[in-house]
Amino acid sequence: MIKRKDILWLILLRLIIVTTLVVSAVIIQYSTSTFLSTLFYYLIIFAYILSVVYILLYLWGKHQTFQVCLQIFFDLLLITAFVYFSSGLKGSFYFLYVFEIIGASIVLSKRAAYLTAALSGVFFGVLVNGMHLGFIPYFGYDQPTELSPGLVVNNIVISWSVFFLVAFLMNYMTEGLRRTAEKLRLAEKELDIKKRLVIAGEFSAHLAHEIRNPLAAISGSVQVLREGLVLDREQKDLMDNIVDQSQRVSHSIEQFLSLVSPGKHTFSDIDLASVVDETLLLLEGSGELDQKFRVDGNYRTSDVSYYGNVNQFKQMFWNLIRNAVRAMPDGGTIIIDFEQHRKNGIQLRIADTGNGMDVEERKTLFEPIQTGLESGRGIGMAVVRRIVDDYNGKIEVLSESQRGTDVFITLPHQHIKSNSRVRL
Repeated sequence: MIKRKDILWLILLRLIIVTTLVVSAVIIQYSTSTFLSTLFYYLIIFAYILSVVYILLYLWGKHQTFQVCLQIFFDLLLITAFVYFSSGLKGSFYFLYVFEIIGASIVLSKRAAYLTAALSGVFFGVLVNGMHLGFIPYFGYDQPTELSPGLVVNNIVISWSVFFLVAFLMNYMTEGLRRTAEKLRLAEKELDIKKRLVIAGEFSAHLAHEIRNPLAAISGSVQVLREGLVLDREQKDLMDNIVDQSQRVSHSIEQFLSLVSPGKHTFSDIDLASVVDETLLLLEGSGELDQKFRVDGNYRTSDVSYYGNVNQFKQMFWNLIRNAVRAMPDGGTIIIDFEQHRKNGIQLRIADTGNGMDVEERKTLFEPIQTGLESGRGIGMAVVRRIVDDYNGKIEVLSESQRGTDVFITLPHQHIKSNSRVRL
């Protein structure tokens, strides 16, 4: 995607180069005996006129790619004319082709840079061969009557080599700049997420103070009343609902607190399959995981263990599996795979066949404060991200709308005990 400022940059660069040529021509004209044809100055005027046209097209603001291609094409024609009218092969204006190749690489793409280099070579080659074969007459009185075949081949080979070398080097540099810009963009995104985590921490501290204690009192009082009163079925269900919803809010508060106040953790050797089984039983007991869902994968047979905090892994699996369940309102398959490698540590995969996510949803997946919490992700994925970061791990989410979601978590070796069993 071409940026409008890049088009303006290209126009300004052309004006600078043309103005530099004018100043150089005037200095040469009045300080030496060299004569520059009036056609040279006509070309300068024509270049300024074209720049005005390009500015008008820029202000129009449509078909930006076509505008850039048009500018480069006519620039190459102008440069070829400059080379011809300024002493032909004896001149040095063919270096101007290089600027067009640089501009194509920066503003358009790598392929555009190579195409511009090829087109430059074609124009220059046509000029050289035309003069050699007599189709194009020599301009000026100091030109030789003919060009030797060796000189023709030498000029063509050197020009093509230089043009493509410049294209290659510029593509290499611009690709590095683009990668750096992408890394900076990702770093800014990470910084923004961390700022949101700070906000979430401040909010969670206030929320815990204002809600948790009164909520616990309400829940406890309802449980006492439920045990001490004779209730009919509907009344008992209402009280059970109060207790369940109180526990749900309390769980949300704990998730907020875990983002910014993880505290000290006790580490031990964890049987990951057992943690997953426990999470699945809890979800079945709550009624969220019923017969509509099928759980598959190698997690029961992979025999993978990890050295870490079991509560963190319980929380991580709870959020990931619960998200998978909520992404499949009509049921589906949840896949849980574990792999252990000598180089990359362990990899956990939790996949579902649910609704998936579009591009915008993926961008805000790990943000702790966002709308659309009905999707079941909300702060849960921010908690998962925090836990993965605690272990210096990596998390990757692959998802498309209506095509399900795959979550890959890679945790490094430093938390794997030396006596852990490995199955490759």
